[in-house]
Amino acid sequence: MDHSMPQPPAAKQSASSTGQMDHSAMGHGTMPPEDDGKMDHGSMDHRQMNQGQKDQDKPAAMDHSKMDHGAMQGQMGSMDHSTMDHSQMNHGGAETPRTTSRTPIPVLTDADREAAFPPLPGHKVHDSAINNFFLLDQLEYQDADEGSTLAWDAIGWIGGDINRLWLRSEGERTNGVTEDAELQALYGHSIGPWWDVVAGVRQDFKPESPQTWAAFGIQGLALYNFEAEATAFIGENGQTAARLEGEYDILLTNRLILQPTAEVNFYGKNDPQRGIGSGLANTEVGLRLRYEIVREFAPYIGVTWSRSYGNTADFASDEGEDTNEARFVAGIRMWF
Repeated sequence: MDHSMPQPPAAKQSASSTGQMDHSAMGHGTMPPEDDGKMDHGSMDHRQMNQGQKDQDKPAAMDHSKMDHGAMQGQMGSMDHSTMDHSQMNHGGAETPRTTSRTPIPVLTDADREAAFPPLPGHKVHDSAINNFFLLDQLEYQDADEGSTLAWDAIGWIGGDINRLWLRSEGERTNGVTEDAELQALYGHSIGPWWDVVAGVRQDFKPESPQTWAAFGIQGLALYNFEAEATAFIGENGQTAARLEGEYDILLTNRLILQPTAEVNFYGKNDPQRGIGSGLANTEVGLRLRYEIVREFAPYIGVTWSRSYGNTADFASDEGEDTNEARFVAGIRMWF
């Protein structure tokens, strides 16, 4: 810079108006060695001055290579975030607006609860309805030693869930002649979900002359759906008897069912007229295989085996009858 040259008035005014001059941004490398105290602003490199001013306005560059990041992380880890009041922090620089409900929720009252959940009507018991059921458990042909035999065993009831009138009937006809036949009419009262007590009368039509018995007992389902009946009888002339019956359905398939059955009879005293002896009189067991074409109708085949004991066997031998006999059976089972 040639300080010997006179300074223009505009340059003096500019220098006086700025007050201070950033000499660090001035290009001193281009200044001449002579220095007479005067500055030639006309020859100054103002582009470098402006660039220096912009660089000064920028934040100073930070040398991250010399920063101790481990210490910074330690200081940040030592901060107790649980004690910080995040509600006062301004995340993102914008204040979160607070909203209030214009329509406050009213307090729930008993009247509101009653309107939302009205009281239910009382439980109605349907055990007063009259229903009925009839099961022809066995209607079968038997190949007996004396000839062809038609046998039946049926049971039915009419009434409600607690009290019912039960009807039972069983018997057989051989070569067109009725050998045994009986009918029972019993009043049944439920004592549990699966058991009834029964009481009534039993009428024997055969063998020999008719005989009437008073009957009482229990019937129902034992474990694993085993159907059981135990009935005691008091007959004319002080005769007593007891009968145990049971049957069980074994489902081979959904429709093919194997049914074992058993019956045992006891008598209190001898009755030679009817061929009955005291004690264990006779037993009968059977095994029937049925196929349910529909639930209400099922044909079946099977075998039965009967045997007489004690005085009853003696009476049968005197009449020329067998005391031990096996029979092939075929029949149908239906209910409605």
